[in-house]
Amino acid sequence: MKQKFFILLLILASFFSLDCAATKAPTVASQQNIDFLIEKGKSSWEQRSDSNALKNAEHFIGLAYEKRPNDFELAVLYGRILYTKGLFVEKNEKIQNALFVQGVRICKNSVLNHPEFAPIYQRSQGDSAFKMLSALAEAPKSVVPGMFWWATNLARYLNTKPALERMNYRELIEVMMHRIISLEPGYHYSGPYRFFGSMYTRIPGVELSQSETYFKQAMAAHPEYLGNAVHMAEFYHQKAGNREQFHSMLKSVLETDLIRHPELMAENLFYQNRAKMLLEREPSLFE
Repeated sequence: MKQKFFILLLILASFFSLDCAATKAPTVASQQNIDFLIEKGKSSWEQRSDSNALKNAEHFIGLAYEKRPNDFELAVLYGRILYTKGLFVEKNEKIQNALFVQGVRICKNSVLNHPEFAPIYQRSQGDSAFKMLSALAEAPKSVVPGMFWWATNLARYLNTKPALERMNYRELIEVMMHRIISLEPGYHYSGPYRFFGSMYTRIPGVELSQSETYFKQAMAAHPEYLGNAVHMAEFYHQKAGNREQFHSMLKSVLETDLIRHPELMAENLFYQNRAKMLLEREPSLFE
């Protein structure tokens, strides 16, 4: 009798063991599939100067993000891909704006759900707007990438909107970027300074000299990043009516040897193409 009992126990144990293994197997396979999508997406992103590669990067990273929405690094990369496609590749304004809005949503969620930021946000007081601003003003360095691409996507979306709508978001954007300057001022090749240089040409009542000051800081720190020069020409020199400086700065960008900074080749190639586009539009921009 005992022998039959032990045999029955062994059979049951074996059954449950197989059942558990069958349950775990799809999970492991699913994680491996996501890792594969991320690997393919990052590989395509490295070749992003090719529009098809950028499209593939968006596709693979987007699929991976759907499975891992709480992966901070993945979300930030996805937000950056959407911004890059919207600014440099897409020509239709509605599609551009849709990409920027999607980037805002993804990067905002990446910050709010970050384990080092969430407790700060939860203990902040006040209404929803004040609570958000208070938390962002105390944000840890670990969420800098999320805040940067959140604000950058938002600013590009607002760029074509009426002044009143831009003003409504001014405080939010300024709090994020000032926090980034205090934590990591050189992030993305002086991105916060470049950001303020652009932003202060689009906000009513701000002295244009503030824009110039921020752009000069960005260019002094990272002259190798052509985005600093292109943004200064596109925003500051155009706003100031400096046609000669606009033209000469963009011509200098086009004449830059990209091989000197291979780590920036993809980004700088995008900005050379944008410089070319802006020069083609120069007559209409300075009418």
